[in-house]
Amino acid sequence: MKFQIEEVTVYFPYDNIYPEQYSYMVELKRALDAKGHALLEMPTGTGKTIALLSLITSYSLSKPSNPPKLLYCTRTVHEMEKTLAELRRLHSYQVSLLGTSANYLALGLSSRKNLCINPSVVSTESRDSVDAACRKLTASWVRALAMENPNVKTCEFYENYEKVGSEAILPPGVYTLADLKVFGKEKGWCPYFLARHMVQYANVVVYSYQYLLDPKVAAIISKEMQRESVVVFDEAHNIDNVCIEALSVSVRRQTLEGASRNLSRMAQEIDRFKATDAGRLRAEYNRLVDGLAQRGNLPITDTWLSNPALPDDILKEAVPGNIRRAEHFLSHLRRLVQYLKGRLQTENVEKEGLVAFVASIYTQVGIDQKMLRFCYDRLHSLMLTLEITDTDEFLHIQTICDFATLVGTYTRGFSIIIEPFDERMPHIPDPVIQLCCHDASLAIKPVFDRFQSVVITSGTLSPIDLYPRLLNFNPVVSHSFKMSLTRDCICPMVLTRGSDQLPVSTKFDMRSDPGVVRNYGRLLLEMVSVVPDGVVCFFVSYSYMDGIVNSWNETGILKEIMQQKLVFIETPDVVETTLALDNYRRACDCGRGAVFFSVARGKVAEGIDFDSHYGRLVIMFGVPFQYTLSRILLARLEYLRETFQIKEGDFLTFDALRQAAQCVGRVIRSKADYGMMIFADKRYSRHDKRSKLPGWILSHLRDAHLNLSTDMAVHIAREFLRKMAQPYDKAGGSGRKTLLSQEDLEKMMTNGNIQEMLF
Repeated sequence: MKFQIEEVTVYFPYDNIYPEQYSYMVELKRALDAKGHALLEMPTGTGKTIALLSLITSYSLSKPSNPPKLLYCTRTVHEMEKTLAELRRLHSYQVSLLGTSANYLALGLSSRKNLCINPSVVSTESRDSVDAACRKLTASWVRALAMENPNVKTCEFYENYEKVGSEAILPPGVYTLADLKVFGKEKGWCPYFLARHMVQYANVVVYSYQYLLDPKVAAIISKEMQRESVVVFDEAHNIDNVCIEALSVSVRRQTLEGASRNLSRMAQEIDRFKATDAGRLRAEYNRLVDGLAQRGNLPITDTWLSNPALPDDILKEAVPGNIRRAEHFLSHLRRLVQYLKGRLQTENVEKEGLVAFVASIYTQVGIDQKMLRFCYDRLHSLMLTLEITDTDEFLHIQTICDFATLVGTYTRGFSIIIEPFDERMPHIPDPVIQLCCHDASLAIKPVFDRFQSVVITSGTLSPIDLYPRLLNFNPVVSHSFKMSLTRDCICPMVLTRGSDQLPVSTKFDMRSDPGVVRNYGRLLLEMVSVVPDGVVCFFVSYSYMDGIVNSWNETGILKEIMQQKLVFIETPDVVETTLALDNYRRACDCGRGAVFFSVARGKVAEGIDFDSHYGRLVIMFGVPFQYTLSRILLARLEYLRETFQIKEGDFLTFDALRQAAQCVGRVIRSKADYGMMIFADKRYSRHDKRSKLPGWILSHLRDAHLNLSTDMAVHIAREFLRKMAQPYDKAGGSGRKTLLSQEDLEKMMTNGNIQEMLF
């Protein structure tokens, strides 16, 4: 269908549209017109992705002279593929109506590991080793050597791509990662470098958050993007944590030992170069004297991670004189590694600011702040000069220089925390020095400053007013949408006690109480005997899940549960969890039914959908607070209180409730779907906790469902399932429609009552 929103003709590839999708598009257009940032919360399962893509691509088509580019950021490769599949459908619809004038180029960009088609490279294990294997075949000096010696291996796909040069282009269309690989195999070109090259010409780019938020990657991939681009962060409820991780570094004993080995190997390489090719080291020294830290524009194959500091904070100065000579630089790094080894030998927890830490480095080993700041760039330059291709072997020294550069660049918003062991396992020595970033606004500020419109959107942004304070920006549009339904297909309940009337909670002083464990077990047992198909359970942590499952096993509750449904468990191992999920789905498909035990802050809670019969009930056992004794968290809370006046309790509750909402939201993925949500903890009955849940959940949470015991919850579940089994009108009856056709929209526009029809 196509319809007008003011002067823009919106092309929407489905015959019907939800009212909230239309409202979402109206608000989004307001933000684009105002050239400002937007914060939009839209319930899960209401077609947020296609609404975003339809409005922004249609907006671009309405401005043919200067169409804004769309940078769409997702958290996982799976989400990237789903977005591109939706975009392909939209693109073919637009082309069918407008012909070739609607043609544009859209592609996904990911790491070499996901795009490489060279069998010898992609067979290696990790992402870093794939990167290194690629460099061994494509680095400029390796290719130069191969011209003289045909026995030197290169990558045929990269060579073919290079031969074609600037004529290596992708025709218009939408390319998923799989499409890029197929195209690369057909042409014999490297899909990774082709995608990297085409990113600057594409109208829509779908890639990971890191390509914009992590300065090490953003400086390479996203520096070409024009200011007129529209940036979308989808599923962005945890965006503050992603920003913080991008600027935080941890150094352990293994890192320092690896760094010492790296330095020894680099020293050997320097000696070898002195004997065979001293001119190259001299040329590098002269280049540094002239203030050129890099070799101008590096060939695309020689670039790797850029400077870890944010672009505005990198001072354009010459590299300090005392680290221009390679051997002097190495001796400085050795002293720094020795200093850090000494700091790790503490038996007490230490916390200090960056200014004090830098002063301590200077007094003990004579390395000043400016020298620290240049560590990363100087290492980069030296590794190019020494022609090192196996960069995966040098990750340890890169981490140390990453750490040094950040410590030398920033004075506020960070702290150093040294811990001799993990709080939760005090008997295992595992010393670590952590450079912790506390201010999420640091990493995202360059994005807000550089691009005219940044859209932060998710199904769980409540309370929405906290994000502008956490990320330090002023959105021109901030809106939370409700879900329009023809039937109450969501049934949230707050369960505060078991059938024996004992309260249930995962509060620290109650969680191991046998009564609580037994009541949680009875709740699950009663529910699996009533609810068909799939049931998903979320626990507050892996350790709590292990403990409670063990107790259920000893008391025989687990055996009774397994007589009703098969049980599958998420583990920290990705392969095991994927296998468990696959078998869980098969058990649901064949009618046996299954229960999936998962963790609130694990992989499953973030990206896996339990749509239709895969999830008819989700139980959230407890409130998923972060580990509140974590020193990193305590330091961040202190910073938030002092800088943004955000109280500790407010932030912790906000963080726990957005995580709980994210977990229970897995169960409803479309309006034809239905499911129940049980918040099993007495604390959810308190208004200050409950009010932080998204509006679309709260609007279905009745007062009668607030303070339930197990037997009452079972009764409500039976009634709900019976009601959901009845046939229903998908489009909605008279008065309020939840599926609008093109005629409905046109009629509402002519009558001028579009807003009241929507909500």
